[in-house]
Amino acid sequence: MKVAIDQAGRLVIPKSLRDEVGLTPGAVAEVTVDGAGLRIEPLVSSVFVEQDGFLVIPGPGATLTDDQVREMRLADQA
Repeated sequence: MKVAIDQAGRLVIPKSLRDEVGLTPGAVAEVTVDGAGLRIEPLVSSVFVEQDGFLVIPGPGATLTDDQVREMRLADQA
C-alpha cells in the first residue's frame, strides 16, 4: 500500500492497517530500521487488568484468525 510523506516528514498509516495491528489513538509504538525499511510495532502495556475474573496483560487490540496463526507457525518452522 502506497502512502505519501508530507512536507513535515509525516506519513499517515491507513486505518485498515492500523486496525489490523491494533494501533489506536494514544497508543505507543516502537519504530526501528529493518533493512531498507521501517518496522512499526505497537507496544503492549505491562499493566494488568481484570477480565472475566482473571488478571491479564491487555494486548494491542488486534485479533488473529486461526489461518494467521497457522501461517506464522509454518513460517517459523521453515
